[in-house]
Amino acid sequence: MPMSKDFRKRLSHVVSKAVEHFGTPFHIYDEKGIRKTGKALKHAFSKIDGFKEFFAVKALPNPRIMSIMKEMGFGFDCSSSPEVLLSRSIKSFGENIMFTSNNTSINEFSTALDDNGCILNLDDISLISKIPKMPELICFRYNPGPRRKGNKIIGNPVESKYGISHEQVLPAYKEALEKGAKRFGMHTMLASNELNHEYMIETTKMILDMVDLVSTELNIKFEFINIGGGLGIPYQPEQPSLNIDLMAKGIEELLNNFKTSKGFVPKLFMESGRYMTGPHGALVTSVINHKNIYRKYVGVDASMSALMRPGMYETYHHIHIHGKDKSLPREKVDVTGSLCENIDKFAIQRDLPETKVNDLLIIHDTGAHGHAMGFNYNGSLRPKELLLREDNSIELIRREESIDDYFATLGFEPDKLMV
Repeated sequence: MPMSKDFRKRLSHVVSKAVEHFGTPFHIYDEKGIRKTGKALKHAFSKIDGFKEFFAVKALPNPRIMSIMKEMGFGFDCSSSPEVLLSRSIKSFGENIMFTSNNTSINEFSTALDDNGCILNLDDISLISKIPKMPELICFRYNPGPRRKGNKIIGNPVESKYGISHEQVLPAYKEALEKGAKRFGMHTMLASNELNHEYMIETTKMILDMVDLVSTELNIKFEFINIGGGLGIPYQPEQPSLNIDLMAKGIEELLNNFKTSKGFVPKLFMESGRYMTGPHGALVTSVINHKNIYRKYVGVDASMSALMRPGMYETYHHIHIHGKDKSLPREKVDVTGSLCENIDKFAIQRDLPETKVNDLLIIHDTGAHGHAMGFNYNGSLRPKELLLREDNSIELIRREESIDDYFATLGFEPDKLMV
């Protein structure tokens, strides 16, 4: 179900006061729910020695949320220098950071591979010659191409820009070995928002088969496999949840069989983002206008710049109106922001209770890839982020952007090159 009953109940008790104090719009995250999901994830994989979750920073790059992840013993999956620096800002260093980037610049490698270190996960065989120095521990991201299918969000592996091809796997590890690498991991990520646990088990089998191949050919042992993120959440009320327990059981069986057959077994890493925080966030926005032409429109004070997913991916986010009973008269409406784009809509032809100005719309499941994918088109300013604590207090964890922020990059010393 979109948004847990507990989160919805707790939010309903505080949202009016939060709006009175902070104003709308804002994203609000549920600490209790995040910790509960983290605990459940660790419990599901507790029988697998060395299991570790690396929270995908791209999903919700806020140090306050990341500190909760660190307290639960998680590392961080980073895809850029700023994400690496965010992780280090909360004292996470070395092998607690997995640096998985693509089309990576030398400057980004320099940050990732400085004295603070990280686990380097290379996305391209050509990057081997571009990194400043081969680290002792190296990992490559494997793209199986036509051997597997992806999904709508991450795409067909053949068309994907990510990873090294099947034919490049042995040459990549051989070159890394020759350049001084002594420890090895292997990574893959083929799907996003996947709700079928069997797909994730099949992905684990695929990568274990590749580990077996490389281990046999090059006489090396792998310390870990990383099956990536992509664990899904049910955005629509009727969707089933991912069965994390069956997923863990199937992967555990694969690892045990591998150890029996090969005499060693790599640790299991994953890098969930959406699964960890997605259901535990909501965008709270106020109704400011109504328009009635060929369709009825409910205009709110948030826009696509605060939540891009519905416009970018045509995805569904459940919406409820605070204080409005389901039995009230309903109408079919588009819920829209103010951007000069017709895709700036949170819902299209959705049956919702009739609204009036200042009603509060609660848009569910914005705890991942919501604020993080924000932008400034039309001069739109990204909203604040709040944390609903376990004691029901509400903490500001990021202020809203201001006009001064928008103009900040226009304040610079004149610089003109004459050619």
